[in-house]
Amino acid sequence: MKNSKLIFCALGLFFPGSGLNCFYLQGWKSFWAWVQLFALIGGIAGWTMLKNAHFQSAPGWVLITFGFIAVEASWLTTIAFGLRLDEKWDAQFNPNIAEDQRTRSGWPVVLTVIFSLVLGAAVMMTFLAVSFEQFFISQIHEARKLSQ
Repeated sequence: MKNSKLIFCALGLFFPGSGLNCFYLQGWKSFWAWVQLFALIGGIAGWTMLKNAHFQSAPGWVLITFGFIAVEASWLTTIAFGLRLDEKWDAQFNPNIAEDQRTRSGWPVVLTVIFSLVLGAAVMMTFLAVSFEQFFISQIHEARKLSQ
């Protein structure tokens, strides 16, 4: 079975953090796919905890950070593997493929790389902005407690 670079990149772009792209290449034995999936589930649990605690839950922040890292790692692997030369892709993931079936990446793979870069940067900047905002708000609350 031929491993398609486009399918790998599309799974990483549209299902970030789920590990589906790693499961696609390596099957159920993929360690990193399981790590991403559990981190994403933890991130969802962290978001729920933060929402219920009005963004004042330390365990929620830790869990949501793991989920964030899983999503960003998925987009980063999409960029890294999408930009890999077709010859290197085939050497690693399609070693015994016929000459006429070699991978030929085109614009769809390039577009998945571009959208992964744009989404990854936007999500990272948003996460950092919200995190710093909440940190400084918590510092203001602590300063008010001390001044009373």
